[in-house]
Amino acid sequence: MNSMTVTSPEETMQLGEQIGQLVQPGDLILLDGDLGAGKTTFTKGLAKSLGIPNNVKSPTFTLIREYHQGRLPLYHMDVYRLEDGGAEDLGLDEYFDGDGVSVVEWSEFIADLLPTTYLRIALERNGATDDGRTITLTPHGARYDQLVSQLKG
Repeated sequence: MNSMTVTSPEETMQLGEQIGQLVQPGDLILLDGDLGAGKTTFTKGLAKSLGIPNNVKSPTFTLIREYHQGRLPLYHMDVYRLEDGGAEDLGLDEYFDGDGVSVVEWSEFIADLLPTTYLRIALERNGATDDGRTITLTPHGARYDQLVSQLKG
Protein backbone atom coordinates (compact mmCIF):
# COMPACT_ATOMS: atom_id res chain seq x y z
CA MET A 1 0.00 0.00 0.00
CA ASN A 2 1.29 3.46 -0.90
CA SER A 3 0.03 6.56 0.88
CA MET A 4 0.79 10.23 0.43
CA THR A 5 -0.52 13.48 1.77
CA VAL A 6 -1.60 16.37 -0.43
CA THR A 7 -2.46 19.82 0.81
CA SER A 8 -4.38 21.30 -2.13
CA PRO A 9 -6.67 20.39 -5.02
CA GLU A 10 -3.75 21.27 -7.33
CA GLU A 11 -1.65 18.51 -5.78
CA THR A 12 -4.51 16.04 -6.20
CA MET A 13 -4.71 17.08 -9.84
CA GLN A 14 -0.94 16.66 -10.24
CA LEU A 15 -1.17 13.07 -9.01
CA GLY A 16 -3.91 12.50 -11.60
CA GLU A 17 -1.61 13.95 -14.25
CA GLN A 18 1.28 11.68 -13.21
CA ILE A 19 -0.90 8.58 -13.36
CA GLY A 20 -2.44 9.77 -16.63
CA GLN A 21 1.01 9.75 -18.23
CA LEU A 22 1.37 6.05 -17.33
CA VAL A 23 -2.05 4.60 -18.17
CA GLN A 24 -2.54 2.18 -21.03
CA PRO A 25 -5.58 0.93 -22.94
CA GLY A 26 -7.76 -1.23 -20.72
CA ASP A 27 -6.55 0.25 -17.43
CA LEU A 28 -9.09 0.52 -14.62
CA ILE A 29 -8.82 3.03 -11.79
CA LEU A 30 -11.26 2.93 -8.88
CA LEU A 31 -11.71 6.12 -6.86
CA ASP A 32 -13.02 5.83 -3.31
CA GLY A 33 -13.84 8.73 -1.03
CA ASP A 34 -16.67 10.76 0.41
CA LEU A 35 -18.44 13.55 -1.45
CA GLY A 36 -15.93 16.35 -1.95
CA ALA A 37 -12.89 14.15 -1.30
CA GLY A 38 -11.31 14.99 -4.65
CA LYS A 39 -12.35 12.15 -6.97
CA THR A 40 -13.36 14.41 -9.85
CA THR A 41 -10.37 16.71 -9.21
CA PHE A 42 -8.07 13.68 -9.59
CA THR A 43 -9.89 12.69 -12.81
CA LYS A 44 -9.47 16.22 -14.21
CA GLY A 45 -5.71 15.87 -13.79
CA LEU A 46 -5.71 12.47 -15.45
CA ALA A 47 -7.76 13.82 -18.36
CA LYS A 48 -5.43 16.80 -18.74
CA SER A 49 -2.39 14.55 -19.10
CA LEU A 50 -4.24 12.50 -21.74
CA GLY A 51 -4.74 15.70 -23.73
CA ILE A 52 -8.50 15.85 -23.21
CA PRO A 53 -9.52 19.51 -23.57
CA ASN A 54 -13.07 19.23 -22.21
CA ASN A 55 -13.97 20.41 -18.77
CA VAL A 56 -14.33 17.09 -16.97
CA LYS A 57 -17.42 17.04 -14.77
CA SER A 58 -18.67 14.45 -12.32
CA PRO A 59 -20.94 12.01 -14.17
CA THR A 60 -23.30 11.75 -11.19
CA PHE A 61 -26.50 12.00 -13.22
CA THR A 62 -25.30 10.51 -16.50
CA LEU A 63 -23.46 7.56 -14.89
CA ILE A 64 -20.84 7.48 -17.66
CA ARG A 65 -19.11 10.32 -19.50
CA GLU A 66 -16.91 9.45 -22.47
CA TYR A 67 -14.04 11.63 -23.66
CA HIS A 68 -12.43 10.64 -26.95
CA GLN A 69 -10.21 13.65 -27.73
CA GLY A 70 -7.01 12.55 -25.99
CA ARG A 71 -4.17 10.04 -26.29
CA LEU A 72 -6.59 7.39 -25.00
CA PRO A 73 -10.34 7.49 -24.54
CA LEU A 74 -11.40 8.23 -20.96
CA TYR A 75 -14.50 6.58 -19.54
CA HIS A 76 -15.44 8.40 -16.33
CA MET A 77 -18.11 6.57 -14.34
CA ASP A 78 -19.99 7.52 -11.20
CA VAL A 79 -21.96 4.48 -10.10
CA TYR A 80 -23.28 5.95 -6.83
CA ARG A 81 -26.84 5.84 -8.16
CA LEU A 82 -26.48 2.09 -8.77
CA GLU A 83 -26.48 1.40 -5.04
CA ASP A 84 -29.74 -0.51 -5.50
CA GLY A 85 -28.60 -2.39 -8.63
CA GLY A 86 -28.94 -1.99 -12.37
CA ALA A 87 -25.25 -2.02 -13.24
CA GLU A 88 -25.54 -5.36 -15.03
CA ASP A 89 -27.37 -3.61 -17.88
CA LEU A 90 -24.65 -1.00 -18.55
CA GLY A 91 -22.16 -3.29 -20.31
CA LEU A 92 -19.34 -2.16 -18.04
CA ASP A 93 -17.09 -5.03 -19.12
CA GLU A 94 -17.00 -3.53 -22.62
CA TYR A 95 -15.51 -0.39 -21.11
CA PHE A 96 -13.14 -2.30 -18.82
CA ASP A 97 -11.87 -4.44 -21.72
CA GLY A 98 -11.87 -1.56 -24.17
CA ASP A 99 -9.38 0.76 -25.80
CA GLY A 100 -9.39 3.43 -23.13
CA VAL A 101 -8.90 4.00 -19.43
CA SER A 102 -11.88 3.61 -17.11
CA VAL A 103 -12.17 5.68 -13.94
CA VAL A 104 -14.93 4.52 -11.59
CA GLU A 105 -16.19 6.55 -8.63
CA TRP A 106 -18.11 4.69 -5.87
CA SER A 107 -16.94 1.30 -7.14
CA GLU A 108 -18.21 -0.50 -4.05
CA PHE A 109 -21.68 -0.42 -5.64
CA ILE A 110 -20.49 -2.58 -8.56
CA ALA A 111 -17.94 -4.71 -6.68
CA ASP A 112 -19.30 -7.96 -8.12
CA LEU A 113 -18.84 -6.67 -11.70
CA LEU A 114 -15.20 -5.58 -11.36
CA PRO A 115 -12.31 -7.50 -12.91
CA THR A 116 -9.60 -8.85 -10.60
CA THR A 117 -6.94 -6.33 -11.64
CA TYR A 118 -7.22 -2.57 -11.07
CA LEU A 119 -5.72 0.35 -9.19
CA ARG A 120 -7.76 1.50 -6.19
CA ILE A 121 -7.18 5.09 -5.07
CA ALA A 122 -8.70 6.13 -1.76
CA LEU A 123 -8.97 9.85 -1.00
CA GLU A 124 -9.63 10.80 2.61
CA ARG A 125 -9.78 14.16 4.32
CA ASN A 126 -6.96 14.21 6.84
CA GLY A 127 -8.16 17.14 8.90
CA ALA A 128 -4.87 19.04 8.77
CA THR A 129 -6.41 21.63 6.44
CA ASP A 130 -9.68 21.90 4.55
CA ASP A 131 -7.83 20.84 1.42
CA GLY A 132 -5.60 18.22 3.06
CA ARG A 133 -6.06 14.66 1.86
CA THR A 134 -4.43 11.34 2.44
CA ILE A 135 -4.35 9.45 -0.85
CA THR A 136 -3.72 5.72 -0.74
CA LEU A 137 -2.88 3.73 -3.87
CA THR A 138 -3.62 0.00 -3.70
CA PRO A 139 -2.60 -1.94 -6.81
CA HIS A 140 -4.31 -5.23 -7.64
CA GLY A 141 -2.28 -7.16 -10.21
CA ALA A 142 1.18 -6.93 -11.73
CA ARG A 143 0.21 -4.22 -14.23
CA TYR A 144 -0.78 -1.88 -11.40
CA ASP A 145 2.19 -2.84 -9.19
CA GLN A 146 4.34 -1.66 -12.09
CA LEU A 147 2.34 1.55 -12.57
CA VAL A 148 2.62 2.49 -8.88
CA SER A 149 6.35 1.68 -8.80
CA GLN A 150 6.85 4.06 -11.74
CA LEU A 151 5.28 6.86 -9.71
CA LYS A 152 7.95 6.71 -7.03
CA GLY A 153 10.66 7.82 -9.41
